[in-house]
Amino acid sequence: MVTQIRRNFQITLPAVIRKRLGLKIGDLVETTVKDGKIIIIPKKAIDAEQSWFWSKEWQEAEKEADADLKSGEVKKFKTVEELIKNLDK
Repeated sequence: MVTQIRRNFQITLPAVIRKRLGLKIGDLVETTVKDGKIIIIPKKAIDAEQSWFWSKEWQEAEKEADADLKSGEVKKFKTVEELIKNLDK
């Protein structure tokens, strides 16, 4: 698809592309140049208070926890006291 560079060097992303990627007004995009091409990549903003959750280490721990749940390698406790006793072992 061809689009025109307008005043202030703005371009309009064609509706087909916006819909396919689910882009909305105000969304963030990253722009880079590679091999003479402009690359536009949709990005999501992460609240600074929640950025820890998206760290590489935390995401690896999430995957490990999911695997433990799927394999049944979990313990269930009826009370907090039972849990604390088990942690002390």
